Amino acid sequence: MRHSLVDPYVYADANLSGFLNVLEGCRHHGCRHLVFASSSSVYGANTRVPFRTSDNVDHPLSFYGATKKANELMAHSYAHLFNLPTTGLRFFTVYGPWGRPDMAMWLFAEAIMAGRPIKLFNQGNMRRDFTYIDDVVQAVVRLIDRPAQSDPAWSGDQPDPARSAAPWRIYNIGNNNPVEVLEVVAILERIIGKKAIRELLPMQPGDVPATYADVDDLMRDTGFKPATPIAEGIARFVAWYRDYRQTR
Repeated sequence: MRHSLVDPYVYADANLSGFLNVLEGCRHHGCRHLVFASSSSVYGANTRVPFRTSDNVDHPLSFYGATKKANELMAHSYAHLFNLPTTGLRFFTVYGPWGRPDMAMWLFAEAIMAGRPIKLFNQGNMRRDFTYIDDVVQAVVRLIDRPAQSDPAWSGDQPDPARSAAPWRIYNIGNNNPVEVLEVVAILERIIGKKAIRELLPMQPGDVPATYADVDDLMRDTGFKPATPIAEGIARFVAWYRDYRQTR
């Protein structure tokens, strides 16, 4: 997300042109259900928590978040025009084995083990709804075989932003339990057995102080909601990361 401040064209190319290619491929090859990745970043300037899929998301604070909102709208248009069932998943701070090296959990663990400073934006006073990868996969698997359907009760007079008269749906995929970033650092220190060197920095442009997912819709429709405790998830990640480093 922060990289979109530096090179927005990359995000426009991947998230807009790239996603259009995906939609066109689905349209022309009989896709039965497109499940795509959106992001909690679409909530942007919203401050009422937990974030609900029925909330308006017209004020993204990052260009990355804007492109993800655009993905949801693009998918809706294809659902309406071509009857393509589409389901967008707003992921909340996913972490775990094989995660992205540019995400906080990986960066923190790597820096602590190497004795390098970790960057804590907003002086570390951030809360994130950290969601363990196994929970994310479980949610995706349960939704794949539930193609989005049109909602006959949907009304353009009072439009619900999470559903539609077209076969299109939006879900939050989050742990429903925001955690202080400083607590995450403390857990990493305890598991790794080494203190972190903290570099306290101001809030980054485009960042938000807290994310928090309401997952009632997901629970109602699939019978599942993410619930891996943060200490358990971090312990699994650190064990994997240590093994990964030894093979590199």
